[in-house]
Amino acid sequence: HQQKLADQQKEAVVSTQSTGDGGEIIFHDISENLHHELELGVVIGKKMSKVPKAEVMSHVAGYSVTIDVTCRDLQEKCKAERKPWSISKCLDTHCAVGEFIPAEKLKHNDVEMKLTVNGELRQHVNTREMLFDVPTLLEYVNRYITLLPGDLVQTGTPEGVGPMEKGDKVTVSIPGVSEASF
Repeated sequence: HQQKLADQQKEAVVSTQSTGDGGEIIFHDISENLHHELELGVVIGKKMSKVPKAEVMSHVAGYSVTIDVTCRDLQEKCKAERKPWSISKCLDTHCAVGEFIPAEKLKHNDVEMKLTVNGELRQHVNTREMLFDVPTLLEYVNRYITLLPGDLVQTGTPEGVGPMEKGDKVTVSIPGVSEASF
């Protein structure tokens, strides 16, 4: 899944409004097929612009476990029409964010994460499995986009993405560290 998306999507995606633990993920009328994508969120602590890979981690304040909510039907329609599909990922509340975890409390290259829907395990991964590690992603993004304190960079999803329905309880966690439900 990651390689397929990496081959197809070369642009950064910006989410306009996030929702926190206990918040509602809105099912907008533009889509009938929402999918969850479990991702590690990287919280920026210092301004970054063209910072080399060897230095990017000194600009990270911390992390969060997140859900990148994707309107899969809208994404597929945009792809078929050869239009940008960023809109399928950036509707209000489609960036669900757990609590802030200070950088010193987490090893970004060895983070176990889980996502359940109504108690059913859908995604269980470790950041060791990521196609691109956090420093590589941050170097790429800040080469083109200035990152400011408080910005959140989502790192991509592993296998196991899947549909969500209205009324589902979606829970994301870094076991023993953080948990959030939406």
